Amino acid sequence: MYTTPRLILLDLDGTLYVGDSPISDAIECLATLRAQGIALRFLTNTTTKSQQQLIDQLRAMGFTLGDDELISAPVAARIALEKLQQQAGRPLRIWPLVASAIQTDFSDFIHDEQQPDYVVLGDIGERWDLELINRLFNAMHGGAELIALHKGRFWQTSDGLKADIGFFVAGLEYVCSKQALIMGKPNRDFFQLILDSAGVAASETLMVGDDIDSDVGGAQQMGMRGCLVKTGKFRESYFAQSDVRPDWVLDSIAALKDCI
Repeated sequence: MYTTPRLILLDLDGTLYVGDSPISDAIECLATLRAQGIALRFLTNTTTKSQQQLIDQLRAMGFTLGDDELISAPVAARIALEKLQQQAGRPLRIWPLVASAIQTDFSDFIHDEQQPDYVVLGDIGERWDLELINRLFNAMHGGAELIALHKGRFWQTSDGLKADIGFFVAGLEYVCSKQALIMGKPNRDFFQLILDSAGVAASETLMVGDDIDSDVGGAQQMGMRGCLVKTGKFRESYFAQSDVRPDWVLDSIAALKDCI
């Protein structure tokens, strides 16, 4: 029997907004859900903006959220590195190959591009070139492990779909014969971190997003229900080919309040 969720997890870009514009009626929908006593958490694989920048962006658009209601992949990576450092019993050397906006998230670790213990890989835009790829290749062959802030396949921009960093993560895994530690969705530890922050079980939780793999598929593997919205990166042809079957498919987040 269907029961109203105690917690709803919300993807950001493509689900609540596209570019700098909120999805129509998204703000009103979240207000309705809160009025029903449902807890909300905002989660994202975005790695080009700091935690505070993301919160400020949402608030500037008109969304209401507390500082502790948003958890990003970079924050999850920092928490994971803190645990790894504690286990190692010594300061970790890392190469944070990430956007300048989130460099400070990793300021508690030694930065070393020559002999890092871990390469931390995020979105770096146009900085990719063959020289950088070979430097990463040699660092990993020298013993460094790879932490990827996410492994997204593609993402929605104002100019259409673009390949995401999963392209580079998969390539480095292949040429180095190593498996990256993935931080963001659909990583189970990432989802568990958010469930723990709310004190709610997976069976009482609904995930809403525009990515059938990372959002819906990842949530369902954790025992949550998954709702796919037809905004952002949604493509009918990709949906038809997927093995993932969402619990709900909605035209947009605005329709969620009627389902709940």
